[in-house]
Amino acid sequence: MASILSVCTTTAAAMNAVVMNASRRSSSLFSSSSSSSSSSSSMRSSSFPGTSLKTSFKSSSKSIKMEQKRRRRHDSGLIVTNMAAGDKVDDLNIKASETNVSETKLGGDVRQILGFKGASTEDVPVWKIHIQLTKPGTWVPLIWGVMCGAAASGHYEWNLDNIGKALLCMTMSGPFLTGYTQTINDWYDREIDAINEPYRPIPSGAISETAVKAQIAVLLLGGLACGWQLDQWCEHDFPVIFLLTVFGSWVSYIYSAPPLKLKAEGWKGCYALGSSYIALPWWAGMATFGQLTPDVMVLTVLYSIAGLGIAIVNDFKSIEGDRALGLQSLPVAFGVEKAKWITVGTIDATQLFVAFYLRGIGEDFYSNVLFCLIAPQIFAQFKFFLPDPIKNDVKYQAAAQPFLVFGLLATGLAWGHHVNMLAA
Repeated sequence: MASILSVCTTTAAAMNAVVMNASRRSSSLFSSSSSSSSSSSSMRSSSFPGTSLKTSFKSSSKSIKMEQKRRRRHDSGLIVTNMAAGDKVDDLNIKASETNVSETKLGGDVRQILGFKGASTEDVPVWKIHIQLTKPGTWVPLIWGVMCGAAASGHYEWNLDNIGKALLCMTMSGPFLTGYTQTINDWYDREIDAINEPYRPIPSGAISETAVKAQIAVLLLGGLACGWQLDQWCEHDFPVIFLLTVFGSWVSYIYSAPPLKLKAEGWKGCYALGSSYIALPWWAGMATFGQLTPDVMVLTVLYSIAGLGIAIVNDFKSIEGDRALGLQSLPVAFGVEKAKWITVGTIDATQLFVAFYLRGIGEDFYSNVLFCLIAPQIFAQFKFFLPDPIKNDVKYQAAAQPFLVFGLLATGLAWGHHVNMLAA
């Protein structure tokens, strides 16, 4: 907050100095022209009929001399003032440029905390680096997935007990297990990041190997503990949530770590990532508040194909490093042109299938909602992603993904309504 106030103060001072300088120049020139006009008027009035030529000449000569002296004093003062003001403005222009640097640094600090590309690398405290490795910006889809699962259970009610369960499930899915996934991925991607994003904490040496390994262990154990506690809280006879955390952690490991390293296997890696982000948090939320059934598991697994497309979007920016290290991501294996059409095809076809499926089970309202949420995604694909998937990947995700995640919630609400209708 202090840095933001400093930025605002410096910028305001610079603007004020420039305005005041311009104002001083304007008023000085205005004063000169006014005095000149006054002098001319005096000379004209003294030349009116009825005055002697001698008096007129003396009066005019005296007025001219006085005006010349006044102008010399004014011009010298104006030069000194403008020199001083110019120096001050130059100083403030330097401060303004520093302000721009501060604003850039402020943006870099935010990106650093969220774990996004373009992060600040200057004098970052260790605690911020630990947070950056967990990429808080990637927690959101998992937390949202828990909400969708809770809605799909058909049994969520707003009370303190359920809110506590939901918060614990979100903490398990987001900070702990997503943080674990992102940290272990950065650890095993340190050689690739040294090519694609050398400013990242691990390849840059900003954090020690021991600290990274300790963070991986703490986040994994924390996620498993949350899953076990949720099963106890929900009085489950079978530890379904704990087993989901074990399964999800295992998928995260084989996605990033050799010898399997699914992310190097094209389709397999992308689908493993997509399903982990969509299906697993949904299952956890649904198991917390209701019963996890095979039919909804199949539906979410199919919906995870859309997650496959989202995962491919992230591969375009890493194409150079992947190609250099022989990793067969889809953009490397198929080329940018084919891969971008595979990406939008998987995202759109999956959602359209789910929308028609909801219509088939009688949930017409939610089916129509989903159709409406698919349309702006297709628009964003043609506007941003398809013209240049490498340059516009961030713009596309910012424009399209909100509609995709709201589509997930609409599907969850539709399933919850369907469950309640069958029970009635």
